[in-house]
Amino acid sequence: MTGQDTQAQSGTGRGRGRPRSFDRATALEKALMAFWEHGYEATSVSDLTRIMGIGAPSLYAAFGDKRTLFDEVVRVYSSTHGALGDRALAEEPTAREGIARMLREAAAVYTDPSHPYGCLIVHAATNCTSPAVEALLRERRNANIAGLESRIRADIAAGLLPAGTDAAALARHTGAMIQGMSQQARDGARREELEAVAEIAMSIWPHG
Repeated sequence: MTGQDTQAQSGTGRGRGRPRSFDRATALEKALMAFWEHGYEATSVSDLTRIMGIGAPSLYAAFGDKRTLFDEVVRVYSSTHGALGDRALAEEPTAREGIARMLREAAAVYTDPSHPYGCLIVHAATNCTSPAVEALLRERRNANIAGLESRIRADIAAGLLPAGTDAAALARHTGAMIQGMSQQARDGARREELEAVAEIAMSIWPHG
C-alpha cells in the first residue's frame, strides 16, 4: 500500500480546514428552532453548533456570525411559521375575516407541540442585551401592526367598516391579542382556550 493510499484510507488526505458537508436548509431550521425555544441571548454559538450538527468554522463560513444567522432565521420564520397573518389578510375578503382567521390560526400554531410554543418574533429578545436584536424584532412587530392598520383603513374607505372606526386602535388591539396569546401559549394555555380568547377579541369589532 502506498503512502497516498494510506492517507486516503485514514482520511487525513482531506485539506486541512475543509468545511464539513451538511444540508444548509436543515441546519438553518435547527437554528430557527433553537432561537425560537430559548431566545437570542440564551442561545450560544456552542449551542448552535451542537444543535445544527456542524463545527464553528462551518457555521461561520455558511451563515456568518451569530447575529447574521439570527437575521436569516427571522427572515425564514417570517415567511414560513410566522406568515399566518400576512397570508390570512391576503386571502380573506375583509380585514375582519382576515384577522379572525389570523387569531384562530395563531391559537393552533402557538400551541402546536411539534415546535416551540408561541411566536419567535415576540419572544426571541427576552432578556436580550443586544439593542440591535431588540430593534430588529420590535420593527417586525410594529410593521405587522402597521399592516393591520392599513388593511383596516382600506375597509373603512370601502364602506365595510363604519367611517368613525379607530383603525390605529383596532390594529394595536389585534397586535396586543397576538402577543398575549403567544405568551399564554408559552405559559401552557391550550388551543381551545386561545380560540375562545380569539372569539372574544373579535366580538368588539364594529359592524359596517
